[in-house]
Amino acid sequence: MVIFRSFAVLLVTMTGLVGCGAPPPYQNIDNEQLKALLAQGTPIYDVRRPEEWSQTGVVEGSRRLTFVNAQGRLEPEFLPRFTQAVGKDDPVIVICRTGSRTDVLARHLVEDLGYTRVYNVRHGITGWIREGRPVERN
Repeated sequence: MVIFRSFAVLLVTMTGLVGCGAPPPYQNIDNEQLKALLAQGTPIYDVRRPEEWSQTGVVEGSRRLTFVNAQGRLEPEFLPRFTQAVGKDDPVIVICRTGSRTDVLARHLVEDLGYTRVYNVRHGITGWIREGRPVERN
């Protein structure tokens, strides 16, 4: 049921049928807020695909865990690995390329799985790089 619900959330959100002006159930953050949360030790999960990490690099300290594959399908190991590593009341930052995938993910984590402190990097890694901020590469 959880996997089916996640696909439903993904489909509805990607088609723009959710949210219609309502604030998200998680917190969107900018790069200054990201920097502050990282300084406090809040973990950051980069949920893009390996080829994307290679192309741009990642924010220093990012934990790399692919959310969806190139066809937009949920990676089967994502939710078990994420939920095992992050407690429902632990703060966690999620980042992708532009903030779209993590919008879907953050919404699902809060609304369906009961996470309480999810932070979405509003403009993703592209916004981070556009501001000239450092990235680490493999």
